[in-house]
Amino acid sequence: MNSGLIFPAQRSQARGMAKAKDENRVVVKVFLYGIQPQIWRRFSISADITFIQFSDAVQSVMGWDNKSPHEFRHGKGKRLVDVIGPIGLEDQTAGEFQDEAVLTVKNFLGKRRLPIRILYRYDFADEWIHEIVFEKWTAGEGGPEVLEGERACPPEDFGGTFQYMQALHGEIEWAHPGYDPEAFDPKTVSFEQKKAVKKRK
Repeated sequence: MNSGLIFPAQRSQARGMAKAKDENRVVVKVFLYGIQPQIWRRFSISADITFIQFSDAVQSVMGWDNKSPHEFRHGKGKRLVDVIGPIGLEDQTAGEFQDEAVLTVKNFLGKRRLPIRILYRYDFADEWIHEIVFEKWTAGEGGPEVLEGERACPPEDFGGTFQYMQALHGEIEWAHPGYDPEAFDPKTVSFEQKKAVKKRK
């Protein structure tokens, strides 16, 4: 495993917002690196959920089948060597490792000002890299809620970003009948459907 993923050139960020007492949820944006036009989603979650539950939410809102390994990466500067993930990755982590089944979003964010950016790595063969931005605190109740987004998630086991862009440009076939790269309807997202096919490695 690589010693650390690297953020692209840092972008300027607006002044962070402190958390108010009644704000127990976080608005999150997630998008895939290396794909244009951008495939992205914005949704809200309870800050009390663990990172394994957060991974489930990312899988569902993006449209993945949750059948390949994943991890969250974070750290100081551009190089990200600290990992939040399933037990079994700790021996492959160059920096600090935290168990995703124990660590909550609230504990990770602490009292730091938002926005805070981390990476989500899915399918270590195809290497789908997502940027996750914890954008702001908000009030509310219930489970994850989709707010907005654009474009369809790539098909599983498609070969990664390079092959996806080749197919998008007509250089290779999709080989996935009915797949529409422009299609995304927030109303079709279910945050329950991925759990039955989950396979941890």
